[in-house]
Amino acid sequence: MRVWLWILFASVTAYATKFAGYLLPRKWLANPSVPAITGAATVGLLAALTTTSALADGQSILLDSRLLALAAALVALRLKAPFIAVVAIGALGAALGRMAGLP
Repeated sequence: MRVWLWILFASVTAYATKFAGYLLPRKWLANPSVPAITGAATVGLLAALTTTSALADGQSILLDSRLLALAAALVALRLKAPFIAVVAIGALGAALGRMAGLP
């Protein structure tokens, strides 16, 4: 039951945050720093989610084939590969890691 309370809390908080955005004056949103800050926050949250997904297993850090998949995808991104190729290279990295015996 406790998990559902946290899910409800997160949902209400997300809705309240979105609703608060509609209450802000347009003059505040016209400031050029607002898109830069929101863009940086989005990238930061996505990076945190990706890192947590790749390295965490419950309450512990786990180094497994997901980390190899993430590294392979990062290399493909740095080489400016198309998105579908990045996904396929990441999957290939995970498959090779699992074939090598990584969890």
